Amino acid sequence: MDQVTTVRNDVYERARLSRDVRFDGLFYVGVRTTGIYCRPVCPANPPKTENVRFFTTAAAASEAGFRPCLRCRPECAPGTPAWLGTSTTVKRGLRLISEGALDDGDIESLANRLGVTSRHLRRLFNKHLGASPLAVAHTQRLQFAKRLIDQTALSMQEISTAAGFGSVRRFNDTFRKTYGRAPRELRRGGDVPVSTGALSVQLPYRKPYGWKQVLGFFAGRATPGVELVTNGRYLRTVKTDSCRGIIEVRDADGFVELTVHGIGTDALFAAVQKTRGLFDLDAPIDDIASVLKRDSTLRDLLKRSPGVRVPGAWDGFELTIRAVLGQQVSVKAATTFAGRVAERYGESIDVALDGIENVPDKLFPEPRALVRARLENLGVIGSRAQTIRNVARAVVNGDLCFDAAQSTEDFCRTLTSIKGIGDWTAAYVAMRVLKDPDALPASDLGLLRAFDGPGCERLSPAELIARGEVWRPWRAYAALLIWGSGPGG
Repeated sequence: MDQVTTVRNDVYERARLSRDVRFDGLFYVGVRTTGIYCRPVCPANPPKTENVRFFTTAAAASEAGFRPCLRCRPECAPGTPAWLGTSTTVKRGLRLISEGALDDGDIESLANRLGVTSRHLRRLFNKHLGASPLAVAHTQRLQFAKRLIDQTALSMQEISTAAGFGSVRRFNDTFRKTYGRAPRELRRGGDVPVSTGALSVQLPYRKPYGWKQVLGFFAGRATPGVELVTNGRYLRTVKTDSCRGIIEVRDADGFVELTVHGIGTDALFAAVQKTRGLFDLDAPIDDIASVLKRDSTLRDLLKRSPGVRVPGAWDGFELTIRAVLGQQVSVKAATTFAGRVAERYGESIDVALDGIENVPDKLFPEPRALVRARLENLGVIGSRAQTIRNVARAVVNGDLCFDAAQSTEDFCRTLTSIKGIGDWTAAYVAMRVLKDPDALPASDLGLLRAFDGPGCERLSPAELIARGEVWRPWRAYAALLIWGSGPGG
């Protein structure tokens, strides 16, 4: 055991014995005498030090032969920032796995997307996470199914489909092997949750979480007809391979509640994963704060907004078009233009929600719908309208994609090669679509103005980049902190 591992284990041991909530989801405790692994906040009497093993991921604990604890329920831990300290390839691989890249178990295809051999990918995952890519995907699906058993009235057949097990037999066999019980026996003593008609799932997050700030960010940019923020809730239209529907998201103090309307169980896992990214639920907030506090200006902003998050995007193309519409105009004007585009070229859907007026009824247009769109008739200036058509054509032709497997540098290079797309737009899209935590739109006027002071000249983009070196690798969070303190973004 090397010195780094010894120090880490000493920290984990202290956190385990004190049940430090800050470490919940950051590591797991395997108990040799019981064969069970727990969260560090498990309420059971702590086992002796010589009887425990530490794992950085639930998948690693499972692959080592430990079963999930039924008391502390590891599947309910806050989002695990498993990419921390990992290689870039592992980080992108985890993002792709969360999007379903290993649903068919094809690790060769995943490795090809990442530009490495499958053998090298396995080696990287085992080195950084202590588990293989397939074990990570398996644990992810298993934990999702366990949450559905506890939180919903779905049948075991429906849960099996939602969690991607392929068959009920495989589903039952997996749970018996993992938990030593059939899935039905795990439903909190056999009780079936009461069905309310709509399907809701609880998505945990790590506190503090700036729900009001995130919701306010979405409210100011909600595309009319596509999105709506009302009564503390966020709603938007979504499209899957099999259906069109609406997601509804609200804060419930300690977790975000996702309710889906008109969406089948086969698309539920994807909806959950996209919602986690949309609301940035897995951000390692303590690590982010410890870095950003090095800057005196950001330190003061963090005191007012300790739960800063970087809102994501439901669809990469939609967010890119929204960013283009926002070039050199106010946020309000860009939102108006986006609504006109959706109204003219988006597909209509009809999903009724009780007690909510002006329910979103438009899907944002597909790329093909905008390749020849006459956006000038909607008030969009000619050059910007042509940029939007160019972006749409690049997506249709396969020249531009929003695959998480690509590097930010490659993506920005491709995007800025399109006439009318500059560094600001590319960095903004990378921040919200690729979820690059270090993306920084350095030419943004709101960011540059943030450091104005008596007798001081306004920073140049180059000077902002130089100042932002101390913010790495969380420059995107620095930008959101600054935008949240005044107009901008």
